[in-house]
Parts: sequence; C-alpha cells; structure tokens
Amino acid sequence: MDAKIIAGILAAGGAALAVGGIYSMNKKTGYFKKGNSVRYDVSRIPFKKTSPLKGKTVVFLGSSVTKGFAAHNNSFAEYIAKKDSCTCIKEAVNGTTLIDNGEDSYIERMRDKLDPKQQVDLFICQLSTNDATRNSPLGEISESCDLESFDVETVCGAIEYIIAYAKETWHCPVMFYTNPQYDSEPYAKMVEALLKIQEKWQIGVIDFWNDERINRVSPEKRKLYLQDPIHPMKAGYAEWLVPVMEQRIGEYLEQQV
Repeated sequence: MDAKIIAGILAAGGAALAVGGIYSMNKKTGYFKKGNSVRYDVSRIPFKKTSPLKGKTVVFLGSSVTKGFAAHNNSFAEYIAKKDSCTCIKEAVNGTTLIDNGEDSYIERMRDKLDPKQQVDLFICQLSTNDATRNSPLGEISESCDLESFDVETVCGAIEYIIAYAKETWHCPVMFYTNPQYDSEPYAKMVEALLKIQEKWQIGVIDFWNDERINRVSPEKRKLYLQDPIHPMKAGYAEWLVPVMEQRIGEYLEQQV
C-alpha cells in the first residue's frame, strides 16, 4: 500500500479517536446538558449590592467539586467572586485527596502552590469525596494543636493539619464544606469526624450533607443540578449550593467580629 495512503488512514484514525475522546469527556461532564446551559453562566449572575466578602480575598482548596469538573470548570470560586465582588483564589485538582499521598494532595498543593505572603481573609477547604471513594483511613482527632503532631496520612490528621497551617500562615478564619448527601458510608463518617473537629478548632462548616433544604430537592431539580451523585453542574452551583454557602459564610464571619 502506498505510504501516503497509509499515513492518511492513520491520520484519519487518530482524528476519529480524538473526536471520540472529546465526546466521551463531554458526556462524562454533562457539557451540553440543560444544567450547563448559558442561562446559568457566571456572566449572567448579578452582583449583590452588599456582601461581607466585598473587596476580600478568599482561598478555595479542593478537588473536582471545587474545580467545577461538571460545570465547565466553574464552581463556588467563580460564582462567589462575581456575586460578592471579591477575589477568589482556586487551588483545585480533580481526583485528589485530603490525605498526603503525593504531590497533588491537598496538603502538598497548599504548601507549594499557595503564596504564604498572600493576604487572605477567608480559607475554605472541600471535604474530599475522593478520600471516601478510596477508603482513606479516617484516623483520630489529635489532642494536640501542634502542626507537626498530625498524622497527615489519615483524614482527621490531614484536616487538622490544613486548619493549623492555614491559621498559622494566613491568620484568617477557616471553613470546610461537605458534599450534599450521596450513597457513601465512608463519607458520612468523614462528615461526622469533621463536625467533631469543628468543635475543637472552632472553624466554620458549610454542612450540605446535613442540610435539609439541600437534600430534599425534587428528582427533577436534582437532575438539573447534578451530573452524577457528586458533581454539580452550573445550575447546581448557581441556584442550589452557592446561595447556601454565601449564607453560611456570612453567619460565620459575623461570629468572628
């Protein structure tokens, strides 16, 4: 067979594979679903006249829900930055964990990619579903508040390390947020542990897991808001989760005054 013909066939095959890969990813992320329609774009969200976050800097640390995996890479950070006229720094990588198991873990990225000299007014961390999916060891809550005392290869130790590091580095309020409920006993135990850690450290928790308003939405709304049991689409952020997050942030910041 002529070499040019073979090259053409290979090129066509490569293009087909590329198109197939793009289609598969778009299907996985719900790219063209109603929940990701233009009407829910960040650009369509109006500014709030007043906000406790106006002019502030907020850091978001997390994985796919913080990144906006199923929402065209838009998440809490982009919506809150727009609505509340603040600066949001988003450090998020899909598929990563709280526990320190490599360079993409929450802890490694927090230390390596977030500027310790940056002025930060609020630090918000995602309680990662990936730790539940991978059955990361839960561990125990430490009796210490010493940064070097935590077992960062466990969920509890990693949470406490992140809290201590953020407080010592940026001297700002710290909050965690959970996912809404989905079928995961390990994640339920992680939420329970987080609430106990909240008592120790007096952090804020945006607890979507135990929020009745969030979890009692109709099946039709859930289909609009979620691409899968874990990942919100743009509508899910804009209409469902962001308003509650803003409310909880406001309530927590009031307590810090």
